[in-house]
Amino acid sequence: MKTNAVRILDRLGISYELRDYAVDPDDLTAEKVARSIGLPPEQVFKTLVVRGDRSGPLLAVVPGDDELDLKSLARLSNDRKVEMVPLKDVQTLTGYIRGGVTALACKKNYPVLADEQIRRFERIAVSAGVRGTQIVLAPDDYLRAVQATTGPISRPKPT
Repeated sequence: MKTNAVRILDRLGISYELRDYAVDPDDLTAEKVARSIGLPPEQVFKTLVVRGDRSGPLLAVVPGDDELDLKSLARLSNDRKVEMVPLKDVQTLTGYIRGGVTALACKKNYPVLADEQIRRFERIAVSAGVRGTQIVLAPDDYLRAVQATTGPISRPKPT
């Protein structure tokens, strides 16, 4: 199945691989997705929708085994404060549902800020815009496609 996200990559001439997986609606975590597609969680990047007090909606792309560091994101986005967008507003803003959000082919071209760890890998996985499909591609190709700014915006999840 070709999603709008995949069509953008095709149009840009970016090489990628699609990996499908069975969706568990009770467990949409990046860790579960990573296990399902055979990659470590730190190589599967989740896209979170946040709102900055100055910049408005932003997309934050962080490793699946980390959590978003809101203070670091605020610094990188030149906001005084950023907060997660309520789940009920995610689809209205992006056109995507939880578990299928991607910075590729969003409803609007929101600023994309990706954690600097993204460059540690030869290949990363991001959502294809639907639950059940991930796009595996080179991080530099992804960053170019979504015109992302990179910086330290995640931290390990508390144990």
